[in-house]
Amino acid sequence: MSTEANASTAADVRRTPFSDEELQEFADIIEAKRETALAEVDDMRAQINDQREHESDSAYSFHMADAGTDAMELEKLYLMIARQQKYIGYLDRALDRIENKTYGICRVTGEPIAKERLLAVPHTEISVAAKKKEQKRR
Repeated sequence: MSTEANASTAADVRRTPFSDEELQEFADIIEAKRETALAEVDDMRAQINDQREHESDSAYSFHMADAGTDAMELEKLYLMIARQQKYIGYLDRALDRIENKTYGICRVTGEPIAKERLLAVPHTEISVAAKKKEQKRR
């Protein structure tokens, strides 16, 4: 591979605009959010298990409306778990970007993402400008 190609490849991977201390601050924020999300998933799974245990409980009288409500509640819990797991995936990817020192670079524009945005939405991969363009296309 030529020297010119190597320089081009190195330039394609932008490095984070943040210091190691700032990256650690973001990592701490993301880890806290991740732990909270994991705890919420565990709580929702416990609720599902509780509902399943009560399905066969003879102390409850059976009524079609109750069965429909129970089914809707279970479906809602499953959807909430799926949403939280997706969020955890976003947080994991943000931690990977911190480790790779590519955190804080917009995947659309290649420009740095404002620190304020990252503090508000630490798992974001795009800048405010890129997000606005994305919304205009919809």
